[in-house]
Amino acid sequence: MIVIDTANHISALAAKMARARVIAAYPITPQTTVVEKLAEYVESGELDAEFIRVESEHSAMTACIAAEAMGVRTFTATASHGLLLMHEMLHWAGLARLPIVMVNVNRAIGPGWNIWSDANDSMAQRDTGWLHFYCSSNQEVYDSIIMAYKIAESQEVMLPAMICYDGFILSHTSMPVEVPEQSKIDEFLPEFKPAWKIDVENPITHGNIVEPHYYARIRYDMQVAMERAKKIIEEVGEEWGKKFGRDYGLVQEYKCEDADYVILTMASMAAEAKVAVDELRNKGEKVGLVNLRTHRPMPFERLKYDKIIVIERAVSFGLGGIVYNELKGRVPELYGFIAGIGGMDVSYRDIERMYELAKEGKDGWYPIEVK
Repeated sequence: MIVIDTANHISALAAKMARARVIAAYPITPQTTVVEKLAEYVESGELDAEFIRVESEHSAMTACIAAEAMGVRTFTATASHGLLLMHEMLHWAGLARLPIVMVNVNRAIGPGWNIWSDANDSMAQRDTGWLHFYCSSNQEVYDSIIMAYKIAESQEVMLPAMICYDGFILSHTSMPVEVPEQSKIDEFLPEFKPAWKIDVENPITHGNIVEPHYYARIRYDMQVAMERAKKIIEEVGEEWGKKFGRDYGLVQEYKCEDADYVILTMASMAAEAKVAVDELRNKGEKVGLVNLRTHRPMPFERLKYDKIIVIERAVSFGLGGIVYNELKGRVPELYGFIAGIGGMDVSYRDIERMYELAKEGKDGWYPIEVK
């Protein structure tokens, strides 16, 4: 079945078809229509779930943590300052090894107040122990949410997952999405089997004081799980491809086989960069594209190119481009552009221009200050 709808409504549909049993909801632009649509599904009886209207995003994540700890599949959605308000509980979810799935609709941080797309909200959460996936189309949003449950709930992983996509660019833009039958999704995604849960019949101690040695071990185990997640992400993406015809992995490569330069970007800019690559190829330029679908775990082993041009919609102040600096020292020739901050439009022609500047040995904030 083909559904033409916004990424926000597609997110709600994916959560419904994943059979999430607890929805924690708090509104924030440009995410609000995700939880509004889920409220409609619950009210109409299309979704058998508890819909919890909380008083803040902090409480939304707390509700998901509590429900997930009882062995129940959960879902929530947020954006921007809502995600920042969750920060404490994101660490809790990660350390507790609870495979919550959440959508974050990327939006700039204020002040000044800005409702347009900017990845600093999710990038600021990159060290909380969550898997981070970035989507370049509404189809990818749907597919990624379903796959995220299977990845996160794997006994080899058991970590929460955040699905990110650009506010308004995708959240409020309607695109055609292929949606399988519910029975096919049920075959792909079985019922949640928690690694641990709170059960009065089998009492456990959880969240108590932990001595330094054991705490270090908890952190170490999370790192090991992150590394194991790479294999699971690839396996689940391959399984999805065999079942539904769309393959996914840690990254998506396009025309990289003979490329002299590879443009690396993520989210909606990856779709625009694909057009730029085609245009540059028509001009005789050997350039390819890597869509960085997965930022945590960071797939360094899939980024072994001699010349990479990183274009990212986020910045770590005092350091620079986040992905750019994570790749520093690992790539022989690396160029970094910060572009699209605060929702500034980045067209394929802009990406072509950044490619030309990189060939001249230049990079920086585009178009504000290229050095």
